[in-house]
Amino acid sequence: MFTSRQIKHSRLLLRHARKYLRYKHDLLSDADRQQIVAEMQALRTALRGRDRQRIHSAAETLDKTLHRLTPVTWESHWRENCEVILVAIVIAVGIRSYFLQPFKIPTGSMQPTLNGIIGHPSAEPPPNLLRQIAEFVIQGRNYINVVSNEDDQLLEIVPRKVGFFFAFSRLVFERQSFLVYAAPDTLRQDFNIFPGRLFHRGEIIARGAIDTGDQVFVDKFSYNFVKPHNGDVFVFRTNNIPAIRPDPVGGSPFYIKRLAGLPGDVLRIDPPFLYINGQKAKGYGFERVMSARPPYRGYAFGHEYLSKPDQKYTVPRKGYFALGDNSYNSFDSRYWGPVPLENLVGRGLFVYWPFYPHWGVIR
Repeated sequence: MFTSRQIKHSRLLLRHARKYLRYKHDLLSDADRQQIVAEMQALRTALRGRDRQRIHSAAETLDKTLHRLTPVTWESHWRENCEVILVAIVIAVGIRSYFLQPFKIPTGSMQPTLNGIIGHPSAEPPPNLLRQIAEFVIQGRNYINVVSNEDDQLLEIVPRKVGFFFAFSRLVFERQSFLVYAAPDTLRQDFNIFPGRLFHRGEIIARGAIDTGDQVFVDKFSYNFVKPHNGDVFVFRTNNIPAIRPDPVGGSPFYIKRLAGLPGDVLRIDPPFLYINGQKAKGYGFERVMSARPPYRGYAFGHEYLSKPDQKYTVPRKGYFALGDNSYNSFDSRYWGPVPLENLVGRGLFVYWPFYPHWGVIR
C-alpha cells in the first residue's frame, strides 16, 4: 500500500518483459534478446538501490525497447477489443445460464408482493417530459396518449416485442394505425380497447399511465444444492402442464408464484387461510396473505383443486404446489395441479427495477 507508483510500474514492466521474452524467445535475434536482458538487469539494480532517477531512466529505456520490438498496429487494437467483448459475453452468458437470470413480472398474480403490468386510464394529458423521465426511471411508469385522427373502427391489436423486456402493440384501424408502448392484454383489460370498437375523430383511444412489471433476478444456482422451501417465491417453466398453452413465438411461458406445497405435503384452503399438514401455513409471506389486510385478500378456493373447505390435496412425489399471493386473480396450481420437479428454474431473489415500491430482496 505504501509502495510508490513508480516502483509498482517498474515491477509490472519487468513482469511484462519476462513474459515477452518467453513468448518471443525463438523469434528474437540474439542482439535484441541480450539487449532486453541487460536492460531488465539494469532496472532490477536500480530498484534494489532505490534510486528514483536511475529507476525512471532504466524503466523508460526498457519500455522504449519493448515498444520498438512490438509496434502497436490497428489490428492489435481491434484484436484486444474483440477479446474483451468476447470474454464479457461469455461471462454474461455463464452467469445467466447458471447463476442469475433476469425476469419481468407480466401479470398481477403476485400483487401486491410483486407488481405485474398495471394500466391507469386517465382523461388528463401526460405530464411534462422531465416528470415522465423521472417517473420512468424511479417507478418504471410509461405514459401513453393515443387520439383518433378520424372516425374509424379498430380491426386488430397486433403484439410487437422489442428485445427481451419491451412490449408494444400495433393498433390497426381501417384507415389509420398506431404503435403503442403497451402489451395487448393491458390495453384490453385496463383501457377497454378491443377489435370492433368504433372511435370518432378526436376521441381518446388510450390515455394514461402504465407501470411496468417488476423486473427481478432469479437465483438459478442454489436449488442445485439446497432443496426448495415452502414460502419461497420461485420461477418455473410451464411446459408439460396441459392447461397452459405455449406461446406460438416464445414457447411455454415462465411463471412466478409462491411455493406452497412440497412433495408429500397435505394442503387445504379455508378462506382466508391455507393449511399445510393440518396447521396454518407459517412464514412471513403466507402470514401476510392470510392476514387479509388490504391490499391482501387471503387465499381463495380453487377450481380443480382445493375447491371446498374440507377438500384436501396431497402433493405428489417430484411435484410442487404453486400459489399466487393475489389468490383471487391467480391462475395457479389450484387450476392445473403441481409443478413437475424438472420445471423448476430458481428462487426469486431481488427486484432490481423499478426502484419503487418493491426494490430489494423478495420476501
